[in-house]
Amino acid sequence: MAKRSKGRPIDGILLLNKPQGISSNKALQQAKGIYFAQKAGHTGALDPLATGMLPICFGEATKFTQFLLDTDKTYVVRAKLGERTTTSDSDGEVVETRDVNVTTEQLAAEIEKFLGESDQYPSMYSALKYEGKPLYKYAREGIEVPRKCRKINVFSLSLDEFDETNNEVQMTAHVSKGTYIRTIVDDLGENLGCGAHVIMLHRSAVGHYPKDKMVSLEHLETLLAKAKEEEVAPSTYLDELLLPMDSALVDLPVVEISKEQGVAFSHGQAVVLGTDLPEGAIKVLADGMFIGTGERNPDGHLKSKRGLSNQQPE
Repeated sequence: MAKRSKGRPIDGILLLNKPQGISSNKALQQAKGIYFAQKAGHTGALDPLATGMLPICFGEATKFTQFLLDTDKTYVVRAKLGERTTTSDSDGEVVETRDVNVTTEQLAAEIEKFLGESDQYPSMYSALKYEGKPLYKYAREGIEVPRKCRKINVFSLSLDEFDETNNEVQMTAHVSKGTYIRTIVDDLGENLGCGAHVIMLHRSAVGHYPKDKMVSLEHLETLLAKAKEEEVAPSTYLDELLLPMDSALVDLPVVEISKEQGVAFSHGQAVVLGTDLPEGAIKVLADGMFIGTGERNPDGHLKSKRGLSNQQPE
């Protein structure tokens, strides 16, 4: 007898505003519990120090998390000059203190040097894994392991404020996937000759998602309590906050097929179309309904890549 999954089947994307002081996984589990969802996953961890946009994918939406992991991100970061820490943020121990003799002009000039493509080594305190174990666990044990250099792109990095009295700098960064903001801050501090570390980090955007769509755990709890007080299903208030699954795929080309072709596509059969298909992943609609992603097979036909098991044309 098959084991019944705990929770309700629910599909969609929640833009959670992760609070400071908890891990992304803990925030995920809290949101999953509030929604009483069978299945959920997040799309790119934020450090406990960091706040901001953490897209939570429920149900079938978990099949498309990679598209959000691969998209660009926007952050607001505040850094403290004159101190370098073990983790490049204020959660670590101060290992070096230096005088700060920096002008606004020097700061702006150094910030501009980070624009464009470059190679970056991930922090030892990142969640990336080495031999199946997160790097931060090695770091906590005082062990340094090899890390692969990765290509990143800083699309923009603006100087928003320079508080010379407190030696604090605030910047807004629009970067490619996999970019470590605290590594940029640590490098900036070294380039300035004074050291620096992150004291505040807020992710304001993931891809095209707007920041005004974010919701807090406190707001979700309030809605849950409201539903209980009114003796209605929590979904009455909670589910209207969810974005559609295909909102994660706005950058993909779209192919529309008929209902009959959609049935064949959903059963793993290649669909022959009269037009040339683009390379890479394709968003597929059948009779106007989103049914998954596809790709071009060697014969130039459309084949399924990620199908929806509970949303098929009839």
